[in-house]
Amino acid sequence: MEQRMTVGVLGATSPVGAQVLKQLIEIGMVDVVAFSRKHVERSMGPSRWVSLSGLDVDALRSQVGEIKVWIAASPIWILPEHFAMLAQLGAQRVVCVSSTSRFTKTTSSSPYEERIVQQLADGERALVGWASGQGISWTILRPTLIYGRSTDRNLSEIVKIIRKLRFFPLFGKAQGLRQPIYVDDVAGACVQAAFSSNAANKSYNISGAEQLSYREMVTRVFTAMGKKPRFLTISLPLFNFALLFLRKIPRYKNWNADMVLRMNRDMVFDHGEAKRDFGFNPQRFSLSERDVQ
Repeated sequence: MEQRMTVGVLGATSPVGAQVLKQLIEIGMVDVVAFSRKHVERSMGPSRWVSLSGLDVDALRSQVGEIKVWIAASPIWILPEHFAMLAQLGAQRVVCVSSTSRFTKTTSSSPYEERIVQQLADGERALVGWASGQGISWTILRPTLIYGRSTDRNLSEIVKIIRKLRFFPLFGKAQGLRQPIYVDDVAGACVQAAFSSNAANKSYNISGAEQLSYREMVTRVFTAMGKKPRFLTISLPLFNFALLFLRKIPRYKNWNADMVLRMNRDMVFDHGEAKRDFGFNPQRFSLSERDVQ
């Protein structure tokens, strides 16, 4: 980067967005404008915070000038709501986060998961269509299971189950392979792709450096919590019976049999193209105490 530029971050209070802000600030050669639907009491570093509620785009542009580079850490299906704003503020480059769930949950029998898959696909198509029509370069990043800093829903749910039951229920051998990706590595990929011409107008699957079984992944959660791994193998009929009661609890209303069946399915994705094009170099799956709080 030869000259200082302004970068806009959508979804700045999300787990990935927070780490994107941190990494952009550490670069030191960019001005960061952070956008969020949530009210932010105080700034994080030198970032300028902007509420999306009642935003006056003309006034903002007069204050900060053009924002040519954008990183969207918000759900990709929300991004079309902001296309007009991005265009008004002079967007030339947009990097956004989708998910490999678009591919791994296509056969789900859950209406909720079917809706998520459709939203991901629709969001990606909308971005490509809009950006191509506007002459704006785009990059879509699809991470695998995101973990870290006690911010993710996936491992946090495993932690909650272990704390409550003192064991973890498994279906079958739970040997389906996983490739968890640390939240900082997802953010790093966003920043790297935003400043890489090689990544323009491409989609990438991004994953962690290590493949491990679902059982081993949960074993490491136990270890990080300072607990001895304890498992209970359950049958599918028993799980379905338990679902009848679990679904009456709001937080478990979207649980379904596919969730346990996936314990024995491989859900790994090669990130070689991301490494080749913008130097993506993720870490192995490692949990610290802060990741399981």
